[in-house]
Amino acid sequence: MRLAACLALATITFATNSDIPPHGPAVVLFDGRDLKNFDTFLKNRGLNNDPEQVFRVENGVIHISGKEFGYIVTRQEFKNYYLRAEFKWGEGTYAPREGQARDSGILYHVQGPQKVWPTSIEFQIIEGGTGDFWMTDGGALTGINGVRVTGPAESALKIDRIGKGPWNNVAGYRDPVGDMEKRHGEWNLLELVARGEHLRQFVNGKLANEGSEAFPSSGRILFQSEGAEVFFRNIELFPLKH
Repeated sequence: MRLAACLALATITFATNSDIPPHGPAVVLFDGRDLKNFDTFLKNRGLNNDPEQVFRVENGVIHISGKEFGYIVTRQEFKNYYLRAEFKWGEGTYAPREGQARDSGILYHVQGPQKVWPTSIEFQIIEGGTGDFWMTDGGALTGINGVRVTGPAESALKIDRIGKGPWNNVAGYRDPVGDMEKRHGEWNLLELVARGEHLRQFVNGKLANEGSEAFPSSGRILFQSEGAEVFFRNIELFPLKH
């Protein structure tokens, strides 16, 4: 019985890894101890000014309170990579999203000045919609249906994840058709493959979204505080082999 279980696990792992192109050793963005590879930015406080500790490290995990809009952002820019990160939801929701679906995200290919929100493409993290694309402030992407979507200046437009069902903006919402998230409070694995202008987003080992002709195609990577308590861990980036 134990052997059968191990073989089943190996099959699942192999199937997931077959979607990931060859890559080099990990660049550890978060080592479980501090945020030395990141800057912080808060909408009402600016750069590296976080007196309320919206972003803090606890027991090897990044704890984001969600009480103020902002983000942590890598100091380094990246291109052609495979990114892995795990997240789970906390309990709190806060104005202006109090009582609404818990919301966060990983914005990547971030370019331009620090603001809420900068030019980028987003790996959406939201109850009932994790895996959506959002193109923000000029960010653009062509979806698998061939339609190109460009985010307006100072705003954003979305491409829903593959197989997404109806969505309702309430805390605790679950997709009744294409649910990809684990139960509230459990860790979820997010994976992103950014090869040139082609993007693939995976949620818990399943392809959630895919796009091409990405603009921008390189930049910094940020993790949002957007009105919901959220935790991140095991954030690693693997440069793709040519």
